[in-house]
Amino acid sequence: MLYFESDYTEGAHPEVLEALVKSNLEHLSGYGNDAYTESARAKIREAVGNPEASVEFLVGGTQTNRVVLSSILEEYEGVIAANSGHVSVHEAGAIESSGHKVITLPHTDGKLSAESVKGCLADFYADDNHDHMVFPGAVYISHPTEYGTLYTRRELEALYSVCREYGIPLYLDGARLAYALACPENDLSLEDIARLTDVFYIGATKCGALCGEAVVFKKAPKHFVTRVKQQGALLAKDRLLGVQLDALFTNGLYYRVGKNAIDTAMRLREILAENGYRFFVESFTNQQFVIVENSLAERLAQGVKYCFIEKYDDSHSVIRFVTSWATEMEDVEALNDIL
Repeated sequence: MLYFESDYTEGAHPEVLEALVKSNLEHLSGYGNDAYTESARAKIREAVGNPEASVEFLVGGTQTNRVVLSSILEEYEGVIAANSGHVSVHEAGAIESSGHKVITLPHTDGKLSAESVKGCLADFYADDNHDHMVFPGAVYISHPTEYGTLYTRRELEALYSVCREYGIPLYLDGARLAYALACPENDLSLEDIARLTDVFYIGATKCGALCGEAVVFKKAPKHFVTRVKQQGALLAKDRLLGVQLDALFTNGLYYRVGKNAIDTAMRLREILAENGYRFFVESFTNQQFVIVENSLAERLAQGVKYCFIEKYDDSHSVIRFVTSWATEMEDVEALNDIL
């Protein structure tokens, strides 16, 4: 069986695992007050070009989105997101369960436009009854998006400008950020993202760690650690996250894991095209989406683990192949034989 189902089916990159093993018997203070976590914070501040940034660590993406959004939203506010956004679809109502509505807008290849966000905000405030409605209190985007597409610097600048105009924060979900940064088509650096958002997270769970995400605030909400604790998300052994993120930001490892995923994904993209597969969306990151007949999807499933995305029509489905930091080029070539 070949595995192209997701980018978190393997454990941890060997260098991350080695760091965990080497530090395992050290006596370290809890709750993120250890030397490795402080080192990770310092390295991330340097990488994002902001020595004043607040850096905190959480376990996974859904947890991070819920904790961050519940911390930056007032109780009467919701968050604007693409109707394909992770918070809109695949987080089991985590945001809504915290008392905040997800206000969905149409997307283009997974992306929100500054025009649609501005239109939503303008329409809200033009309604004389808006005091009886859920206020749009933040904007959520993903980079890469759920469809593997990328925001350009110009697009992010435009979105951030709209958020500044209306005085609401822009939050970027970076679950697969390493794969965006490694993509030749990407023109956003970590410094750009830190400058053009109010808060974002650097994903590690899907990018070489056992678990962990690094949240970067321009200015953290008051008592953020207390909010994390209140929601059951603060680890006593927070070293688990600090050691891993410290390793990922040592010797360029975070960028190296991204490059492997992109190199294998681009070969996979070539193979899919050569075999006549029709792409659902133009993605240059580690997620590749194709439209296949349902009968073909069933045959492929006998030898390949992939992910069903959505129904295309009565006889076709959209399926996704994903590469990761651990994908071997030999597996990509083996997939070519099957296709």
